[in-house]
Amino acid sequence: MDSVIERLHQGEHIPERVVAQICSLAEELLVEESNIQLIPTPVTVCGDIHGQLHDLFTLFETGGACPDERYLFLGDFVDRGFFSVETFLLLLSLKVRYPDRVYLIRGNHESRQISASYGFYDECLRKYGNASVWRMCCEVFDHLSLGALIGGPGGVFCVHGGLSPEIRTMDEIRKIDRKQEVPHEGPMCDLLWSDPEDGYAFDSVDWSLSSRGAGFIFGEAPVKEFHQRNNTTLIARAHQLVVQGYHEMFDGQLVTVWSAPNYCYRCGNDAAVLTIDDDMNREYKVFEASDHTKMHATGQGRAPLPQYFL
Repeated sequence: MDSVIERLHQGEHIPERVVAQICSLAEELLVEESNIQLIPTPVTVCGDIHGQLHDLFTLFETGGACPDERYLFLGDFVDRGFFSVETFLLLLSLKVRYPDRVYLIRGNHESRQISASYGFYDECLRKYGNASVWRMCCEVFDHLSLGALIGGPGGVFCVHGGLSPEIRTMDEIRKIDRKQEVPHEGPMCDLLWSDPEDGYAFDSVDWSLSSRGAGFIFGEAPVKEFHQRNNTTLIARAHQLVVQGYHEMFDGQLVTVWSAPNYCYRCGNDAAVLTIDDDMNREYKVFEASDHTKMHATGQGRAPLPQYFL
């Protein structure tokens, strides 16, 4: 596994048979993990990566090398960037090599329908000549946890998207059968697709249908209720582009962390990671796009991606 990790850092192609081995080993680990993984402190929380491999290298330079530091990635490893295959394989390889130092939860792009439409499927075809690697990775997607709890009681609930009107407690999340394609509706879908909105005019209604076509928009009241029922103090999530890399809402009860700088090689945004220490203090570390990503942005790389943002 050390050899695979080094090859990925050097930009080398990983043969299909090796991909099969990595995916098989990863599934063996992930199937034993709970829907909500309990993660000790200190830990660094990372938002969307979206196939921006060289920015993932910068992320590790910013947050500290693995396994020296413990990491939690909040999903959306693939699609839109040009190196989704290498990005996902590197994270899986690190998970297999250091299972107690790397944690991965599922994003809305870790699904067959979405990854077939926004880049990952086509990238697998281009790099391997068939869809076998894509199918193997999709099987791994089905084993990824739906959330995490940092620090135990009074800690941080982590999820890719947000809350669900059908979920009041974390025990209800633990009962979900996650080993499936992401449904189009229901609590599992909501966890991966929903978004908070500050100051939204709900007209005394706590939830509103999302314009994404899946999940909900929710305000401060559901966040407060979730904290009270589950003895948590912060919800850390990803899923939405944040120009400054992170954004706290509802008097610091929720934060969005975004870790793909200059998203889609054109947005010009910063990226960030969030470190939670043993005393549950928060430290945000902001970083810019790598030189490699800037090269794509200036037109020296491949053709630009389609205009579409989630």
